This record gives sequence, structure tokens and C-alpha cells, in this order.
Amino acid sequence: MTRRSPFRARGRRTAVLLPVAALAVAAGPAVAAAAAPAAAGSTQATTLQPVDTYTGLRFVVPAGNDDLGRPQTCTIDADLYKPHAAGPAARVPAILTTNGFGGSKADQAGLGKAFAARGYAVLSYTGLGFPDSGCKISLDDPGVDGVAASSLVTFLGGGGTAPYASSDVAGTTGGPGTLGVDFTVLDDAATHDPRLGMIGGSYGGQIQFATAARDARVDTLVPLITWNDLRYSLAPNNTSLARGVTYADSAPGTQKIGWTGLFFGVGILDGLQGAAIDPARNVGCPNFVLEACKAKATLDTLGYPTSDTYRLTDRVSVGHYVDRVKVPTFLIQGENDTLFNLQESVATYRALKSRGVPVTMAWQSWGHSGGTGDNTGAAPGELDLTGQHIEDTYLGLRIRNWFDHQLKGSKVSTGPEFAYFRDWVPYTGTAAPAYATASSYPVGTRRTWYLSSADDLVASRSAVLPGSTSWSNPGLGAPASYSEVSGLEGQVSLPDGLTTPYDTPGTFGAWSTAPLASAVDVVGSPTLDVRFDSPAVALTQAAGPSGQLQVFAKLYDVAPDGSKTLVHKLISPVRVADVTQPVHIELPAIVHRVEAGHRLQLVLASTDAAYKNAYAVQPVTVHASPTAPATLSIPVVP
Repeated sequence: MTRRSPFRARGRRTAVLLPVAALAVAAGPAVAAAAAPAAAGSTQATTLQPVDTYTGLRFVVPAGNDDLGRPQTCTIDADLYKPHAAGPAARVPAILTTNGFGGSKADQAGLGKAFAARGYAVLSYTGLGFPDSGCKISLDDPGVDGVAASSLVTFLGGGGTAPYASSDVAGTTGGPGTLGVDFTVLDDAATHDPRLGMIGGSYGGQIQFATAARDARVDTLVPLITWNDLRYSLAPNNTSLARGVTYADSAPGTQKIGWTGLFFGVGILDGLQGAAIDPARNVGCPNFVLEACKAKATLDTLGYPTSDTYRLTDRVSVGHYVDRVKVPTFLIQGENDTLFNLQESVATYRALKSRGVPVTMAWQSWGHSGGTGDNTGAAPGELDLTGQHIEDTYLGLRIRNWFDHQLKGSKVSTGPEFAYFRDWVPYTGTAAPAYATASSYPVGTRRTWYLSSADDLVASRSAVLPGSTSWSNPGLGAPASYSEVSGLEGQVSLPDGLTTPYDTPGTFGAWSTAPLASAVDVVGSPTLDVRFDSPAVALTQAAGPSGQLQVFAKLYDVAPDGSKTLVHKLISPVRVADVTQPVHIELPAIVHRVEAGHRLQLVLASTDAAYKNAYAVQPVTVHASPTAPATLSIPVVP
């Protein structure tokens, strides 16, 4: 699990080349009793155990089909951490974890040792397509990555052995050997079914859904900062939403050029670094399945996805196979994340809950964006990714309690169904005081403003004055507004002032409230209902997406001195299928306090530098109408 962008740079690790062996199926040992439960609502005392470590395990596993439709096997590199005392007479539950995009098994080393010391056997592996595992990147495809992970579940259930490069058992370092698992709690020995949970972030979060959808032996999931629908993640359209964040096929989104470029650059580099493990991964589409290269070419050429792209993104997105995910899930999503935003977690949360699947959701302070360039982006006392201080952090303790409850049978509380971090709340020690909790999502009530003349947002329909606001884009795809350098901020040093959002006069419309009489706490997704007037676009939109109106909606917090904050630099790209009809826009979900004396400002921009922009000039007007005003709805909590 990585705190930084899942596309973080890293040095090449030295490969440990060992003979590889396919997983054999063998009878497993009998089921052992789980640990005695703690009192309801309590936390169990932490007794740390010595940990045995086995590094450089090698597996050769079936992994669906390759680009040509042929059955393939893939090499997987992994490390295993187990309590020293675990054995046939003292069995422990298992945890399976893997890396974020561009990472490796080493990213989970701290977590693996920490949970092994707390009574779990943890297998951390490098995902397919990343050194030092073979095959191409398949974007967490259940039919490829999920199938491969299923073999690792079998291994943790006692089904077969794997060679390893070295071990550290009871403080004694040893050389190569072969490891079989006879120390995990089994729910069914005949099917090699271990008591097993999964954890990981970003790419290591979606693999959990892919595995659970393929393998009913998985018992619980803890996915962090991952996607619901990759079509929305990489080419969002925040209108025409058919369900969750999935927009209608006929209303394609707009490419996030920064994120998609970085995504492919890192994947190709990993292929070059891992050529010795699997040279075939660089043949044809370099280190990606062929469909991914075709999708990238389509996005680069058109700026939006097509039906061919949807076939890929639908297959690798939990939003399209959620019916097959039926195990308790603890979703953790980042408030500071322009790649996989909070709406993605809401979509997954609602889909699971509507199907009766036990689900809990927490919005943490950090995500893929605005990091510090290391693994310390979490707020103090929020989550220690090294695993050294699990119980001293709010989310660390909740994750430990979640696994203890789901896998050890402990009656310890798993916490509230919904919690969210508030950066305006002071605290010391654990971040628990900064987290507000609720019995479900959404929370609070909606507060409404109306678009009026003179670029005002007014609080009542009767206060709306007639008028209009007009703007246009520059054309030729040129950006006139800036929100972020996707994926780079916090990862590299950028010149002062370069990362400050701006909008060029004449290329956007803006409406502002009066100074607020008291602070307003926004929690969730604002929405905008509006009509656009663009005769030029009305004539071109029938030609398809390239002729449709593009708008980028965002909400600023404006201080009394005029300085503006674009919360976490989140915006909502919109492609309007029919400019003659009303449009409902979902703005980015945020958790933010607007202080007394500040103003809220709604901005509708014609372009954004982080996205593909319209080539045709698109003049547009929004009319303020007292009889049918455009409406901005803000979710607020007391």
C-alpha cells in the first residue's frame, strides 16, 4: 500500500532468480479454533509476537488468457511474514496484500511485519506486470489478476509449496528453501480455504474486488483509495450519470491527460525494468494488455473514450461486477485525491449496501494528490503505513479491529459506518478527535443558492434578478484555466506560484455568495442544475462528442482579502450531450469548513489544463431567471 501517488518513482530492485514451481493441490490440515473474543466495543491488548520472514517466494500461476486469447501462466514474486509461534497446533488467520501501481511487494513490508506480530500470516506479493512479477499489466482484471491471486489464496490454505530465496526465522538468517503453509486457520481443508482478508491501496485496492469476485474463499476486504469505475477515473463526465459514477455510454467523459500519461509512462518503465523476468511483456503493447494501448491511443486522439474503451474499463471496474462481491468491506478513500475521488467510494458503498453486503466507509485526509513525496502524507495520528504504531493511529486501530472482528471472531467494535476527517479540528496524539462519525452516508442537510444577475449566488428565489453571464473557450484545445499538475504536485519540486489555480477572464462564468454570517461545514457532493445557451454548439453537437459543450465546474472558498482556495484542487469535468436541455452536474465531494466572512464562489470554466479541451470555439451563456433559476445545492452539517 503506497501513500504517494501509486505511480511513484523507485529504483530497480535486484531480482532473485530461483526455480519456479506451479502450485500443487494437497490435503490441508484440520480447522483450528479462532482466538477468544474480546468484550463488545473494546480493543484487545496488543501483545507483539516474534516474526518469521520468508523473502523471494516464487509462484507460477494460471492467469486467464493473454492478448491472443491463449491460456497463460505468470510468475509472481512474494514475501511471507508469520508469527514465530504459528504452526499446526497454533493456527492464525491470513492476510493477502499487494502493491499500488508502480510499486512492489516491498511497499507492504512494514504492514506485513506489523500484522504478523499481531497474530496474522501475511503474504505480500508484487502484482502482475511490475518487477519482479511477470506478464503484462491487465488493470486488475478479475479474469487475469483475480485468477492469479486465487492461486495465492490456495497456497495460504495449504495447497502446495513455493521456493523462497532466504528466510529470517527466530532471528537466524537462512538461505534458499521451500515453504508450505500449515499454520493458517482453515474454513475448509478440502478446498484449501483459509480464514483470509485482503488490504492494499489504489491498484492494490481494486485487486481485492477482482479476487473476491472470482474466489468465494476471501472473507473480508480493506481497499484504500481505489476506483469504482475506471471510465470515470480517467475520463470523467459528472453529468448523465446512469448509476454511481458510471455515466451513459452516449455521454463520454474528458481525458485526464496528466494522469493517463503518467500511468502509461510508469507501466512501460516497469516493463523495461522487468524484462529479465518476462521478456514477452514488452512485445506488442509494451507491458500493457493490447486493449489498454488501444484505449490510450483513442483518448489521446479523440480526448474521450469509445465503446471499445468501455469494454475494457467495465471489465476491470468493481462498479460493473459488484454483484459478485459479497464479503464485509471497509472502504477508505482520500479527501485529497484528483485521481480516484470521494464519489468513487460513495458509488461502491451504495452499491454494496443496497445488496445487503456489510460495508463501512471512512474518508481520510490523504489520497493520490498533494503529497509530500514520501510515505508520511497522512495527518498526525491518522495512519502509520510503516505499521510500527497501528494502535496509536485512528485508522490503524480501526483496520486492526476490523480484521480482528472479521477474521479472529473478536467482538471488538469495527467503528461507525461512516467517518470523515476534518482538517479544521485541532488535536494531539491520535487523529480520532478530527474524525466526525455517522450511522450512514450521506450526512447533514442541503442548503440552496440560486444563480442571479451580477454574478451573485442568492439564498432565495425571490432574490433572483434577471441577467446573463457569457464566456467562451480559446479553441484549438488550448487551456485557459488551471487546477493542478495531475500526479506531480508533492512528488517533484515545482516553481513557486505554478500550482496556484487560476481562470483567464472571458473564459469562465462565476457566481458568489455574500459573506457568510457563520461558518459552513460542507460534507459531500454539491450539485448544480443549470441550462446552457449555446446556439453554436446546438448546431455541432449532433456530430458527436467532439461537437458537444465542455464545461469544468468547481467551487472556490474566497477569503475576505480576495484570496481563493480550490479545495484539494478538485473539479468536475462535464460534456453536455444536449445543450438545449437542463443539465444536472455533480461537483466534487469535499470535506471543508468555509469560515464566517468568507464567500462561496461557483465557477464554470470552459477549459482546464489537466484535461483535453474542445478544439472548436464554444461561446455559451447562462441566463439568470427568477421563474426558473439555476440551482446550487450544498450538503452541510451542523
